[in-house]
Amino acid sequence: MKKFPLWRLQPFLAVAVGLALGLLVVSFAGESPLKVLMVLIKSSFASRYDLGMTLFYSTPLILCGLSVSVAYRAGLFNIGAEGQLLMGALGASSAGILFSSLPWPFAPFVAIAAAFLFGAAWGGIAGALRVFRGSHEVITTIMLNFISAALVSWFVLYQLKNPDSQNPETAAVANAFLLHRFSFFQDAPVSTAMVATLLLVVFLQWMYTKSRFGFELKAVGNSEAAAHAAGIKPGRVRLLSFLLAGGIAGLVGAVEVLGNSDKFKIDFSPGYGFTGIAVALLASGNPVGILFSGLLFGALHKGSLDLDIETERITREVSMVLQGLIILVVAANGLWAWMKKNEVEARS
Repeated sequence: MKKFPLWRLQPFLAVAVGLALGLLVVSFAGESPLKVLMVLIKSSFASRYDLGMTLFYSTPLILCGLSVSVAYRAGLFNIGAEGQLLMGALGASSAGILFSSLPWPFAPFVAIAAAFLFGAAWGGIAGALRVFRGSHEVITTIMLNFISAALVSWFVLYQLKNPDSQNPETAAVANAFLLHRFSFFQDAPVSTAMVATLLLVVFLQWMYTKSRFGFELKAVGNSEAAAHAAGIKPGRVRLLSFLLAGGIAGLVGAVEVLGNSDKFKIDFSPGYGFTGIAVALLASGNPVGILFSGLLFGALHKGSLDLDIETERITREVSMVLQGLIILVVAANGLWAWMKKNEVEARS
């Protein structure tokens, strides 16, 4: 019987080893690892509300992971999803306020399109700087994150400010723009955005494996010279990849504004764009894998919220420790290369 190579289970082993190391840290802190693990599981899945909140936190992480994966497919590293999702929130809230007379079902599509276009435009800036000026996308996207934060703050505080609130938020969007929420999850803000995200995962999986553009992305990401020799224009592909990546990240803003808060609240993101990088890395950029890694990180985020109450020495910040350890194990290329080499030698 042919032995299955363990190195192919890298994501699952990384999660298991990362969780084990994290629980070991918990034991050093004087808390029961089993108790912490049970709190994480119970808080994430014990009720329909808990499950709904896990799905709610997972949806932006999946979208940000998909955004990172599109650029990564073309050999680019998009660290600007955080700024792009802020621009998407600005686009969705602007549409919902300025075009409040639009009827349902057209209104949500207009706001979602605005969120996508605002995010795509912001991502396109980094893409254009890379293609036409040779600027490294890591530097430009980091800088654009700060610029977008300042820009959206100005719009929220001085152009679209809620006159009935002292909080840094826009006025509420019209009801026709709001996404349908599923009552099954009780009061958890799980909306049709979750279904749309699942469809986007399926679409990107098809695009990567079956479409011409998916082939061009892979060709440019693997070898720019070979892609150019095959008649592919690397500059065009990279620019389009950043436009698409920015647009997908911008959808996170639509999820928040149209499916949760009904307005754009400054600092609504707890770092979705940066955590999305970890989500994409854990799944090696595979859209289906991103779906599951996003659910894992969403569950860790939701489950950790009860640690302050249920434990004596552990706080919710332990979820960041667990996420960091999982990513460290995923990034341990030497370990996986060593496992692969040993298994190949053992079979030969």
